[in-house]
Amino acid sequence: MSKKVLGRGLGAFFPDYEDDSEKEGSNTATPKKSSPKSAIDPAERVNIVLNIPVGHIRPNPHQPRTDFKEEALEELASSIEKHGLIQPITVRYLGQKRFELISGERRLRATKLAGIDEIPAYIREANDEEIIAFALIENIQREELNPLEIALGYQRLIEECKYTQSQAAERVGKNRTTVTNMLRLLQLPDFIQAALRDESITTGHARALINLKNESDQRKLLKNIVKKSLSVRQTEDLVRSYDKKSEQKTSKAKPERNPFLEDLSKRLRNRLGTKVNIKQKGKGGEIRIEYYSNDDLERLIQLLDEMD
Repeated sequence: MSKKVLGRGLGAFFPDYEDDSEKEGSNTATPKKSSPKSAIDPAERVNIVLNIPVGHIRPNPHQPRTDFKEEALEELASSIEKHGLIQPITVRYLGQKRFELISGERRLRATKLAGIDEIPAYIREANDEEIIAFALIENIQREELNPLEIALGYQRLIEECKYTQSQAAERVGKNRTTVTNMLRLLQLPDFIQAALRDESITTGHARALINLKNESDQRKLLKNIVKKSLSVRQTEDLVRSYDKKSEQKTSKAKPERNPFLEDLSKRLRNRLGTKVNIKQKGKGGEIRIEYYSNDDLERLIQLLDEMD
C-alpha cells in the first residue's frame, strides 16, 4: 500500500531538494546549498505520493497514446482547477530534481493548462521496460487508445522488451489471441488504417478486411462499409463472397465440392483462429494453415499440441 505523505516536502525524501514551507509558508521546493544526509532511507522514497513541480516532470518517451483532444483537456483542466486532481499521476525519480512520467499524461497536461504549479504524484521504481508496459496497461484499461495505438503498443513490448506474444498478453491482462489479432491490424494498408483511426470502421471490420488479399477489393469493400454502414457480420459475408469470386477466376476447373472437408476446414479455422484450407489430392490431400509471424506459428504449434 502506498504511503501518502503530501504534507512532507521533497527535501525530506530527496537530497537535492529542500522544502522551505515551514520557514516561509511555501510549497516551493528549492535545491539544497549543502548536501547533508537525507532523513529518509532510500527505500522509503518510492511507493509514496508527493506534490511535485510540474516543470520538473518530463513526458514519458514511451507514451503509446498520440491523440489528446483539446476540448477534453480543457474540460479536465477546468475540473482540476475547481476540485483539484483526484487521482495522482505516476512518475519515477531520475535524479537532479527531474522526474519522468510513467502514466497520467492527460492529467499532467490538464494541470499545466489550468496554470497549477504542482501536481500530486505517486513515485515508484521502474525500468524502461516497465514504463512501456505501465503506460500501455493504463491506457488500455481506460480504453483511451485507438486500436492502432494498442497494436503499436504491443509491438513495442515485443520488439523493445523482447517479449513473446504470450508474455505481452500476460502483462496487459489479455489472452494471446487478442494480442495476435491486434498485431495483424498493422499489416493493413494505409487507407484502411486511416479509416480505423478516424473511427469510420471498427476493429471487427478491419479484421475482416485483412482476409482480402486483393487491395482493389479491399478499397471497394471499404467504400461499401462506410457508404452503407455495413455491420461486421455483413462485411464478413461479403469478404467470403469476394474470396469465392477470386478462387473462381484463378481456377480453370472448379473442384468438386466436398461438404465433409469444408466442415473440417471451418472447425479448424474456428479452433486455430487463422485461415485453414484442406485440399484432396487423389486418396490423400494437404492441410494448409496460414500464420503471420514466428510468434503466431508458436501459438499454432501450442494449440496443435493441446489437441493430443
